[in-house]
Amino acid sequence: MNKVKIYTDGACSGNPGPGGWGAQLIYNNTVKEISGFEGNTTNNRMELIAVISSLEYVSSEDDIEIYTDSVYVMEGITKWIKNWKKNKWLTSAKKQVKNEDLWKKLDSLCASKKISWTWVKGHSGNKGNERADYLAREAINKK
Repeated sequence: MNKVKIYTDGACSGNPGPGGWGAQLIYNNTVKEISGFEGNTTNNRMELIAVISSLEYVSSEDDIEIYTDSVYVMEGITKWIKNWKKNKWLTSAKKQVKNEDLWKKLDSLCASKKISWTWVKGHSGNKGNERADYLAREAINKK
């Protein structure tokens, strides 16, 4: 089984505002970088899209390690989503889950892949996280 390390990040200039996402995928000794832009979005949506886009890129046979500095993504996919699904996509406060469309897509992608999740502190010198942050901010600056 092949191992892929993925570092993801999202950024917004204003929240909401123009947003970018970036990811660095490391497979064997190969590094692939992907990124994207949305004109009017939120930081949380960009964090989710970074992970989703990365997972769409890799094979379901790969052993995947995802590194994110987003507590929202990390807690959402590993803990909160179970209750959201059980409660018909309502929060514990009985409000509609924000970014439900992206959570459903991420949940579907995760179902067919072997993924381990690791939270990393942002802007703390982690090379993969710093690169993903750079790619996300650069996606905004290019537009």
